[in-house]
Amino acid sequence: MFGLEALDLARIQFAFTVSFHILFPAITIGLASYLAVLEGLWLKTHNDTYRDLYHFWSKIFAVNFGMGVVSGLVMSYQFGTNWSRFSDFAGAVTGPLLTYEVLTAFFLEAGFLGVMLFGWNKVGRGLHFFSTVMVAIGTLISTFWILASNSWMQTPQGFEIVNGQVIPTDWLAIIFNPSFPYRLMHMATAAFVATAFFVGSSAAWHLLRGKDNSAIRTMLSMAMWMALIVAPIQAVIGDFHGLNTLKHQPAKIAAIEGHWENKGDEPTPLILFGWPDMKEEKTKFAVEIPYLGSLILTHSLDKQVPALKDFPPEDRPNSTIVFWSFRIMVGLGFLMIFTGLWSLWLRKRDTLYTSRPFLYLALWMGPSGLIAILAGWFTTEIGRQPWVVYGLMRTADASSNHSFVQMSITLIMFVVVYFALFGAGLGYMMRLVRKGPKISEGAETPEGGPGKQRTPARPLSAADDTADADHDAPSLTKEI
Repeated sequence: MFGLEALDLARIQFAFTVSFHILFPAITIGLASYLAVLEGLWLKTHNDTYRDLYHFWSKIFAVNFGMGVVSGLVMSYQFGTNWSRFSDFAGAVTGPLLTYEVLTAFFLEAGFLGVMLFGWNKVGRGLHFFSTVMVAIGTLISTFWILASNSWMQTPQGFEIVNGQVIPTDWLAIIFNPSFPYRLMHMATAAFVATAFFVGSSAAWHLLRGKDNSAIRTMLSMAMWMALIVAPIQAVIGDFHGLNTLKHQPAKIAAIEGHWENKGDEPTPLILFGWPDMKEEKTKFAVEIPYLGSLILTHSLDKQVPALKDFPPEDRPNSTIVFWSFRIMVGLGFLMIFTGLWSLWLRKRDTLYTSRPFLYLALWMGPSGLIAILAGWFTTEIGRQPWVVYGLMRTADASSNHSFVQMSITLIMFVVVYFALFGAGLGYMMRLVRKGPKISEGAETPEGGPGKQRTPARPLSAADDTADADHDAPSLTKEI
């Protein structure tokens, strides 16, 4: 069907599941740190706005965290079901790295998550804040191990091959492989940027509908400060990441640039737009800027960038896909920087919260960070092809021996179940966002807070959008 084989369906299935999964950890990483900042500011300033925002976003964090765990478990099983030959070949490296992620990050998160979500009235303020910080650190540790494993597949080192299997010889070299530092910083920063625009979009939505209060304004203000500072930093990290990729995966860079061949000693132009044709081995309708490709990728005006025709056809990534996925990522990145700069200009004019054109832009930029993350992962993973472990094992040699019918049935089941299950979860999460934070302004300040009124907390209160026992209980009436 459509010229696809069982291998193609296995790749589509993994791409489908990882595309769903990566959205949840990205928001989890950003929200966990955001919650730690909110609680820290509340403890320092005693400003109820920060506490109100903490309660609001902790509910969304709880739902998002749960969906991330479930979707991640499915991916782990796929290594054994659909990619058993890869697991047999490289399991001695990837298996321990994923185990370290469970033993350090997941156990840390699970150990303190309950205190963070349900201990608001049961433990002291210091312990509750410590628990929130530990959950935030746990999400970053999880990122560390996952990126270490994936980066090793991109730039493998610290091993030897014995009887057709990878045997670790230097774990520090395996973990801190050449691409790991750049990819770790790039992904972690992307998660913070994506969360900033998610939070900022939520605030813009409420402001456009006339819901204007201190909590909503604080959400937008914090989000835009993050965008203003972190989005340009992400661009710099991306530049270093590109230089690293050029050194270790030149075919990927050639595919990203849609660059097929060098002409004499001429510097490489930058192809802004075009359509790379893998069969005709050229980029059609190319719009080029002379010298700029060399300047960006080699930081010189005379050096050339490797071209796709420098590599055998069977070793070339699909330029048609990565050419455009990369440009989607970069284009959204420039929009993020522009949004941050516009917010600064409006802030100085004291119209940040009232400029409807800006608020509409902030609203529509809400999913931009997540889309950019997906585009970046497509660029990274498809650009690694035809290798599953770069230079060592081809993707065609990594899959399990399943039939086309088997892969078709399981793929259809995944699509149906994922859209039903996670669609409902995302819908519920968006309903919480639309409801907005409950604020304490103009009313008696609820007592609550860590270390106060040790009353039972309902287990579902962390994700309940109709009542919040910790926040709104009428018996908690005086001082925080």
